[in-house]
Amino acid sequence: MDYQPFQDARVCPLPIGLRLDGGGAERSRVTCGFLGLDAKPFNPLLSALPRVIHVPGLGAEHAGFAALVRLAVAESAASRPGSQAMLARLSELLFVEVVRRHMDTLPPENRTWLAGLRDESVGRALGKLHERPAHDWTLEELARQSGLSRSVLAERFLQFVGLPPMQYLAQWRMQLAATLLTSSSAGLAEIAGQVGYGSEAAFSKAFKRTVGASPAEWRRSRA
Repeated sequence: MDYQPFQDARVCPLPIGLRLDGGGAERSRVTCGFLGLDAKPFNPLLSALPRVIHVPGLGAEHAGFAALVRLAVAESAASRPGSQAMLARLSELLFVEVVRRHMDTLPPENRTWLAGLRDESVGRALGKLHERPAHDWTLEELARQSGLSRSVLAERFLQFVGLPPMQYLAQWRMQLAATLLTSSSAGLAEIAGQVGYGSEAAFSKAFKRTVGASPAEWRRSRA
């Protein structure tokens, strides 16, 4: 096998197209790319995904997915103005499509965060929490807006997500805060308000308890 393509890939724009010649008549073409996601301190999506997802076939029923792949390869090769923005959005669309296809294969008895999204009531509750993470949620209000009783929501949410709703919200707020700490220059008081804490002190205490480091330490370590 000729390993030169792998060496060339180090200086090529993404996604990378590799042609592997094993010495026979047939050749394989591999297109590689990546989408970066924050795994820590709390990413329920990544924790619910398997290490490998295989999307079989790109026939007529997968025409949309195949078109996205072809467009990504074309944008990478063309290097036109705006290509980087296009590639960033295309990678997100491809990722979402892969996750949706994976969700379609989950058996009815599956109990994961993704299965919770698929459940009408739990999915509605998750949507409410993600839409308004800074809101002063209570279990009663969340249950009312999700169309369930307080006890049924608590039971179903824990069954699918593995955490009680308010504990899930607290951890999701810390994920949002960690992203803001590393992607912006906003002060701690401003970030605290954006994730639902009334004071910088309360936010810092909750962040250190959940993440294991103070907000300032987290920001310095990710600088």
